[in-house]
Formats: sequence, C-alpha cells, structure tokens
Amino acid sequence: MPAPAYSEGLVAGPSGLSVNLLVRDIAAAVAFQQAVLLTKVLYHDPDFAAICGFGGQWCLHADHTYDDHPLVGLMRTTEPSSGRGAGVEIRLHGCDPDDAEARALAAGYTVLAGSADKAHGLREAYLLDADGYCWVPGLAPRRSGDESE
Repeated sequence: MPAPAYSEGLVAGPSGLSVNLLVRDIAAAVAFQQAVLLTKVLYHDPDFAAICGFGGQWCLHADHTYDDHPLVGLMRTTEPSSGRGAGVEIRLHGCDPDDAEARALAAGYTVLAGSADKAHGLREAYLLDADGYCWVPGLAPRRSGDESE
C-alpha cells in the first residue's frame, strides 16, 4: 500500500510508536531488511517502504522525499557513512544474532560487533546497514544442554 494509505492505517488504529528511517536508496535498504533481518516488506516503491518483523513495523523513506521537511538541513550536514542513526540502536528481539551476523557478512555489510552474550542477559550482534543505521538482533543466550545447540 502506498504511503498515504499506510499512514491512514496508523492514525485509525491504536496509538503507538512509529519509526521513519531516511535512506539513500529504497531498493538497497529493502535488500538489507530482507536478506539480513528476514523482515517482511508490506509495500515498497522508489520513495517509500513499509516493513514489519519481530512484533514491530517501521518505514523507510528515500532522502528526496524529505526535501521540504524540517530535517532536510540536518540531513544535508550528515554523511550517510558517518551513521545517520549515530547513538540509536534499532533492536529486533527474537531475531537470531548469530544467523543475522552470518547473513550480513555474506552480503558484505559491516558487523560492528559480532554475536556475544551480554551482561544484561541477551545474546546480540551489532550490524550496520548501508546508511549507517545500527541494527541489533537479540535473543536469550543458549544454555548448555539446550536442544537448539
């Protein structure tokens, strides 16, 4: 569904959080979402994509769609390679970090930090997409004796 129809559904439903990520190339961003994170693409065109996975939904917007937006000045002073989302972690609970890391490496994306068990009780990896956003897939660590090992 195109962006206007998607937005109508957001305001018609229950209240909640919505995230828009600005990207240089929708097709390239969608490729990362599908190949590395295994998300579902609800809709995409050259300007917009609606993505869902792991209990959440988010949108990708091509840079040029923000030409008349208040953020345009900030966007033009930030190089995509510097990490547009610097300081923000986009966490996908329920996404296997080991598998996502392997897919990211195979596809040539940057693994900022490989899969590891963290003190706060999750196993996580830190993966950067082509626009510099940091995606953090995470699961509860595997315990010794788990059938999944």
